[in-house]
Amino acid sequence: MSDAIKHECGIALVRLLKPLEFYKEKYGTSFYGLNKMYLMMEKQHNRGQDGAGLASIKLDTSPGERYISRVRSNQAQPIQDIFAQINDRINEEMQKHPEYAEDVAAQKKNLPYIGELFLGHVRYGTFGKNSIESVHPFLRQNNWMHRNLIVAGNFNMTNVFKLFNNLVELGQHPKEKADTVTVMEKIGHFLDSEVQKVYKKLKKEGYSKKDASPHIANKINVAKILKKSSKDWDGGYAMAGLMGHGDSFVLRDPAGIRPVYYYMDDEVVVTASERPVIQTAFNVDFDDVKELEPGHALITKKSGETSIKKIIEPLPRKACSFERIYFSRGSDAEIYQERKNLGRFIMPDVLKAIDYDTINSVFSFIPNTAETSFYGMVEAAQDELNRQKNEAILNEKETLTDERLKEILSHRLRTEKIAIKDAKLRTFITEDSSRDDLVAHVYDVTYGVVKPQDNLVIIDDSIVRGTTLKKSIIKMMDRLGPKKIIVVSSAPQIRYPDCYGIDMARLEDFVAFKAALALLKENNQYDLIEKVYEKCKQQVDLEDQEVQNFVKEVYEPFTYEQVSNKIAELLCDETIEANVEVIYQKVDKLHEACPKNLGDWYFTGDYPTPGGNRVVNRAFINFFEGNKERAYL
Repeated sequence: MSDAIKHECGIALVRLLKPLEFYKEKYGTSFYGLNKMYLMMEKQHNRGQDGAGLASIKLDTSPGERYISRVRSNQAQPIQDIFAQINDRINEEMQKHPEYAEDVAAQKKNLPYIGELFLGHVRYGTFGKNSIESVHPFLRQNNWMHRNLIVAGNFNMTNVFKLFNNLVELGQHPKEKADTVTVMEKIGHFLDSEVQKVYKKLKKEGYSKKDASPHIANKINVAKILKKSSKDWDGGYAMAGLMGHGDSFVLRDPAGIRPVYYYMDDEVVVTASERPVIQTAFNVDFDDVKELEPGHALITKKSGETSIKKIIEPLPRKACSFERIYFSRGSDAEIYQERKNLGRFIMPDVLKAIDYDTINSVFSFIPNTAETSFYGMVEAAQDELNRQKNEAILNEKETLTDERLKEILSHRLRTEKIAIKDAKLRTFITEDSSRDDLVAHVYDVTYGVVKPQDNLVIIDDSIVRGTTLKKSIIKMMDRLGPKKIIVVSSAPQIRYPDCYGIDMARLEDFVAFKAALALLKENNQYDLIEKVYEKCKQQVDLEDQEVQNFVKEVYEPFTYEQVSNKIAELLCDETIEANVEVIYQKVDKLHEACPKNLGDWYFTGDYPTPGGNRVVNRAFINFFEGNKERAYL
């Protein structure tokens, strides 16, 4: 994705099921869980560069002993920073007490972060300041062990104001309206309530508060707490939590928007946002790692008993397709094939654009994350070249000479590394004209491989705003002197804002929306904009379930190709000499390539939850009124 956007956070949870002595004996260290957490967080570094945090819990500690540890960072390299802090703390204690080296019990009692339960988080902040207070995991403290709550997640809620008001109705006084706070306080409220109910029953049975404590841990119904807490949630979420006594959970939204994978054996219970993270960290096969079903929670009790419970009635599955297109690491076996298919399936349109002239066409990709789609596109192009060779041989079989046969067979598909991003270049000047000139040189170009008669085909993961294409990539490609530049997007046109975790909130940022506006003006239909605005305004006071997405009407007068052609015009200026064409993936082909991830609301406007329609209408109202605020908190 040449237009950088912030996106999905990542979670990692590890529960050790054996005593720490077991891991010391089998793996040579009682730091086994901590080491695995480092590996899992680093393998999800792609999901968060704004911040990282880790929390740990020690089981069965005595009163007066610290059992919860947490560290967070918003430094430039947050994962390295938090583990450097952890290592410094541990090494300091080990140097003071070398006798701890072989004494696992002493390590657990005296060293921070050495425990049985770990929760890690890597963060991409979609909005707001990158303050340390915004970094997960969040901690809700209480002197009752059972009421301590640690929460981290990959989520955005569309109905934050409603959730905030619900807390106020419960008698709480939340310190802010952010969804992370409202969600944790909602869980915390019902956790408090559950602990109190269990204690009252035990008190009637004659237990003292002290004696009741271990029984409370056994009797807390985590599924019940989650059902009550999530009743009014509207959004996409993968929510993980730890309770001070040792229960843990991971909950996935009912539409399956955010991803959750897990692995269990007799030593560990592991959860992460991506399958290959678990495969690599624990050296297990693809089939050993399962996907948590939408609306379900993976719950592990303090005893180690693990179960999967249905918390919310699942909705039609709408797992985020951007996970497959771009966000998740392509090392996942399924994702790798899906990304290749995205390139393969768009090739028929590319062949039309180059008039099937594979000899005078050069194929490449920008940025590096588009490489897998590029492989799929090239394989399809090679199939076409082979077809052309076969056709030529059959057509000329009566007169074919050795020289002519060699000439036909010598035709090769021309693939080149056209551009390399200069990671050292930074646009430190904010004045527009100077900054634009620097942006245009973010990529280094490869000269001498493109001829004047050539078509230059460049595939990108997706085209969101088109800013980098316009200011840098197309200008750079044009300097190579091709006859035609074809920019290919392996994803469809992004027409609508996301409200479930991706940093795509304002309609006017999307080049597809700009193209639709330009087409409306050209065709004397711009009055449609005010009509849509009035329809959106009329829905402001409706319940979410009653709201419709009227923004779809902005695109209805035009074909998909008309919007693509207008985008090509918007991405060029008078200095571009080559003919430029933009080709987008079709939505039906996206679904064919990624059959398990049918979430496509940013392409189609078909939001999987009622709150999505409210967000898109608010985004349009903001656009019309010139309001730069986000359509959701």
